Amino acid sequence: CPGRLPISPMSETTTVCCIKHIMDVEDESILVSVFKDNFPDSWRDNPDFSAYLSELSACGLDKLGREPERLAEERNQILQQTRELAFSNYQTFIRTADCTEHIYRDFGRVEGSVSRLLDKLPRFGERCRTFMTEAEEIAVSRRMNSLTLNRHTEILEILEIPQLMDTCVRNGYYEEALELAAYVRRLERKHAALPVIQDIVRDVRQAAQLMLNQLLQQLRSNAQLPVCLRVIGYLRRMDVFTEAELRVKFLQARGGWLSSVLDAVPDDDPYVHITKTVEACRVHLFDIITQYRAIFSDDDPLAGPPGEAAIFHGWVAQRVAEFLVTLQRDLRRGVGPRLDSLLGQCMYFGLSFSRVGADFRGQLAPLFQQVALEAFQAALQEAADRFQEDMNRYTLVALPVALGGALAPAAPGVQPGTLQPPTALLDFPPLACFLNHVLSAFNDLRLCCPLGAAQDVSRSLEDVLRTVTRVIVAFHRAEQSAFSSREEDLFVQFCSSFADDLLPFLSRCLQVLFPPAQLALVLGVPASQLHRYGGLGRIDVSAVLQPLDFILPQKEPEPEPLLPEADIPAEQGSLTQPKPEPSQPGRTETAAELEADAE
Repeated sequence: CPGRLPISPMSETTTVCCIKHIMDVEDESILVSVFKDNFPDSWRDNPDFSAYLSELSACGLDKLGREPERLAEERNQILQQTRELAFSNYQTFIRTADCTEHIYRDFGRVEGSVSRLLDKLPRFGERCRTFMTEAEEIAVSRRMNSLTLNRHTEILEILEIPQLMDTCVRNGYYEEALELAAYVRRLERKHAALPVIQDIVRDVRQAAQLMLNQLLQQLRSNAQLPVCLRVIGYLRRMDVFTEAELRVKFLQARGGWLSSVLDAVPDDDPYVHITKTVEACRVHLFDIITQYRAIFSDDDPLAGPPGEAAIFHGWVAQRVAEFLVTLQRDLRRGVGPRLDSLLGQCMYFGLSFSRVGADFRGQLAPLFQQVALEAFQAALQEAADRFQEDMNRYTLVALPVALGGALAPAAPGVQPGTLQPPTALLDFPPLACFLNHVLSAFNDLRLCCPLGAAQDVSRSLEDVLRTVTRVIVAFHRAEQSAFSSREEDLFVQFCSSFADDLLPFLSRCLQVLFPPAQLALVLGVPASQLHRYGGLGRIDVSAVLQPLDFILPQKEPEPEPLLPEADIPAEQGSLTQPKPEPSQPGRTETAAELEADAE
């Protein structure tokens, strides 16, 4: 500061120490009292001020009095020197100012550049780190590419596994395909996280699914036992089904093939359709059962405990039920007079299945019995309708006595003692035609005539006879007022022939179809006790004739005759003769035709 005395470095150090000592000793209040408000706080830490203050403290009073003058003089000298220096070096000061200004501006630009640099340094660092990361990835990729190039052959073999698998499956090389699938499963266990391995596994699974479909399709074809064994072996090695599921799949596939075979059978003719269906089921279904028992180790697949054995039992039961449904449908469509032949084939079919424990012959009888009964009832209804039509056109006319009054000679080739229609019915064409239709129904029924149908047949015949009785009564009521005495006698003869000839003959026919001895044997009762069972194999003649009591002449009631046991076989033989062509409506039947119809 101005007025500072020059001191040497040594003395300056000494002075500072002294000042410190003084400051430590002197009370700072003296300085405050001297300088008052002119003592800034910043001087307190200034060593020059402390040194000068120390020097003043050491001066005497005179010297202190002259000190302001000295300081003023020294100040003037310094100012004069400063002016001289500025005057002599003004150009230097100007250049210095210019340089300072340029430096200031340059420092400003440098500061802005540094600021911008500092702003860009984080992004630059991020870019550098990204570059390093990408460089590392490129290096890793390069190493992987080098390794891939070195292992190109092995990698190519692995990548071609799906294509090779597909080729093996499509060409039927299932052994090789299974080996490839096993190898891919091992790869999956080791390298499940690799995307390329996942793609290979997915493609191989698709090829394995194609292989599975092809194997199941082979089971849906006409495959023999060796093929079935080989296919089931492949399916077991594929390990896609449990044992129970494998059995179900085998039965479904073989059942599907059997269904396709049955669907290919022509359906135009019911008899041809059901006979071919019976033959196809008997052959192919038995083959499937044989294949199943050879492939799967069940000692008795139809009698085992519930579980896997029940699968096969249920399948066989379902196939039998489907066959019975088809049989019932074709029987209702009508098989003509070949019901006995069809029954024999079906019974043989059921008998062949008894060897594998699936005998279903017991379910055939109700079907055939129902069909035979329905056909018999339809024939009886047709006979009743024809009788109604004949009675609507009938006129009581006396016929020659020789036509029906005398016994006609037996037809050629008919053994004596056989059952023959009463020739007295030839006098009354409606009754003769009705008997012809009933005998035709009996001849169709005897082809398939189980004893279980005895009651239904008897009831149906009795209902038709009641209908005939009502028609006769209606005819009498309609024509009674116009009857002459001769026509009245002829009508009485008509009713008597119906009661005395037609009804007993039909009752004997029922006994031939359902022999009392056999019915009693089945029921376990004596033949003399059959009457306790109602209308079993017999007609309630009194109930049928009850509406005609006011017309028929009164006579003593007689018990219904039963055929002798010895005559029943002969009468059965008479009813099994070939049936002739049915008579044309509208013409009178001869005795020979009636006998032929009875046969």
